[in-house]
Amino acid sequence: MNNTIEITDFLAPELDVYARLSEVQLLNREFPEKGLFIAESPKVIERALDAGYEPVSCLMEKRHIEGEGKQILARIGDVPVFCAEFDVLTQLTGFKLTRGMLCAMKRKPLPCVKEVCENKRRIVILDKVMNPTNVGAIIRSAAALGMDAVILTPGCSDPLYRRAARVSMGTVFQIEWTFSDDESLDEIKALGFKTVAMALKDNSLSISDPRLAAENKLAIIMGTEGDGLSDSTISDCDFTVKIPMYHGVDSLNVAAASAVAFYQLADKHNEIKKQ
Repeated sequence: MNNTIEITDFLAPELDVYARLSEVQLLNREFPEKGLFIAESPKVIERALDAGYEPVSCLMEKRHIEGEGKQILARIGDVPVFCAEFDVLTQLTGFKLTRGMLCAMKRKPLPCVKEVCENKRRIVILDKVMNPTNVGAIIRSAAALGMDAVILTPGCSDPLYRRAARVSMGTVFQIEWTFSDDESLDEIKALGFKTVAMALKDNSLSISDPRLAAENKLAIIMGTEGDGLSDSTISDCDFTVKIPMYHGVDSLNVAAASAVAFYQLADKHNEIKKQ
């Protein structure tokens, strides 16, 4: 049976996780074993639960207790469930509920790069992609379009930030990912991957070049918004690949470019993985 608690005091410390703690505070770099994240919307929460993440508490509109949240509440046992009417929740700055439900969850320890890349043929490396919306959108495309894992360099936005997880529609819980300790490609190359720099360079291969599809293991590297990949990273890669542009357009947003790249460079030897 659920432990449902109606909100009467917005200053209650139990609500700090939703109302007063920043994403950085939730991450808790000093004590990562105590780190939390916020899953937003029933679909995202369900996918997090399916992936084995442990809920700490929920916040929801009253009407969802017997509505969209009912199935989730049946799964979380006696975890505290804070509730109120929508107009009451919106009085508190920061409460912009998507479909009326948030869930605070415990983070898991991140696996190492080698573990994530084991037995993989197509991986994505995000290099300083700082916008959580882009990170979420790229991970959604990676999961949907045949990529096997995502590696993020230091400086990338965390995939479990509330906006990133929401934009990904919960696919951050359906594809393996981790952060690397540095920006070097040496470890990836040592694991047998050929590296592909997605960059606006004239001396580059077309994304449809058959040599790319023929490679057994590819690591597709996407750069930061605006500046893209550094010259040193590009020079360290085995291939530089450019998406052809028309009508004088110089480039795509990194999230849009990722969808094109993943579709074209997916492992053609295997059927795209489906649920």
